[in-house]
Amino acid sequence: MGATALIGLDWGTSALRAYRIDRDGAIREQRRADLGILHIVDGAFEEALVATIGDWLAEAPDVPMLAAGMITSRQGWLETPYLPCPAGIDALAAALVPGRLRSGRTILFVRGLSIRGADGVPDVMRGEETQIAGALAGGDAPRLLLLPGTHAKWVRCEGERITAFATMMTGELYGLLRRHSILGRLMEGDAEDAAAFARGVGHGASEDPAAGGLLHRLFGTRSLGLFGEIPPPGLASYLSGLLIGSELREGGLMYGAGEPVGLIGETALVERYRTALGLLGRACRILAPDLAACGLFALARRAGILGGG
Repeated sequence: MGATALIGLDWGTSALRAYRIDRDGAIREQRRADLGILHIVDGAFEEALVATIGDWLAEAPDVPMLAAGMITSRQGWLETPYLPCPAGIDALAAALVPGRLRSGRTILFVRGLSIRGADGVPDVMRGEETQIAGALAGGDAPRLLLLPGTHAKWVRCEGERITAFATMMTGELYGLLRRHSILGRLMEGDAEDAAAFARGVGHGASEDPAAGGLLHRLFGTRSLGLFGEIPPPGLASYLSGLLIGSELREGGLMYGAGEPVGLIGETALVERYRTALGLLGRACRILAPDLAACGLFALARRAGILGGG
C-alpha cells in the first residue's frame, strides 16, 4: 500500500465505489459494493465502509480519505450544506467538511452544489460536481456537459468553474411510466429497437407546436402500440427515445442547440444519448471513465492533503 496517496469514495444511492489512488492520480485498485445509502440500515455507514475496504484502512492508516455523492445528503452519513454556484475545483476543495470514524480517523466530505434558475426555483446536485471536477481538471472538456441518469444534469462550465446547471428527471420518469403507468401495459421485454428509438427521439425533439408538448406526445406511446405501428417489444425503446428527445430539445432551449456536448456517465446510457444527439445532428464527445476518481484526486491535490512521500 506504499503507493497509496488517497482513498476516494464515490458513495451514491445504490452503490459504493472505492478507489485506491497514487500520487500521480492513477487508480491502483478499485472496488464496488451494493451498499448505497438506500441499502444502509440504522445509519451503519462506517460498518459498510469497513466491510468494503477494511483492509485498505488497516494497511494505510495515515492516508487521507475523501467521499462524495449522496453520502452527504439528508439520508446519508453526514448532511453537508450546498455550495452555491458559480463554484469550481478550488472552491470545492476549500469547502471540504470533516467527519470522524470511531477509530479517530478523519474522513472529508465533498459538498454538493446549488443554484437558482431564472424562475427562482432552486436546483441541486450531489456527486456530479466531483465527476465534473475530474473532467475540468483535464483542461480540455467542452463547456457544456451532460450527465445522463435518473436525474440528468445539464452543466455550463467556464474554465474550472461550474457556472450553471439544470436537472432533468428523464430517467426517473421513464422508470415510473414503464413500470407504473398504462403506457407500460403493452410493452414486452427489454430488447433495443433502434428504429423505434429513433422515431421517439424525433417526436420528442420536434419543435412543431401543432404536435403538442410532451404530455400529449407521451400518450402516443400507447396509441402507436394499439394501432400496431410499433410492436410491443419496441415500445420501451420508443418511450426512451421520446423522453430523451424531449430532454435534448429542452436542454437546447436552455443552453444552446448548436454547441458540442461532453457526455459523462455509465457506458450504455451515454451511448444511448450519443445516438440521440447524432440523430439530431448534434456534436458530442464521450469523456473518460472514472471521472469521479479523477475529481476526488483533483480536489485532494488542491486541498493539499495528498498522502505519501
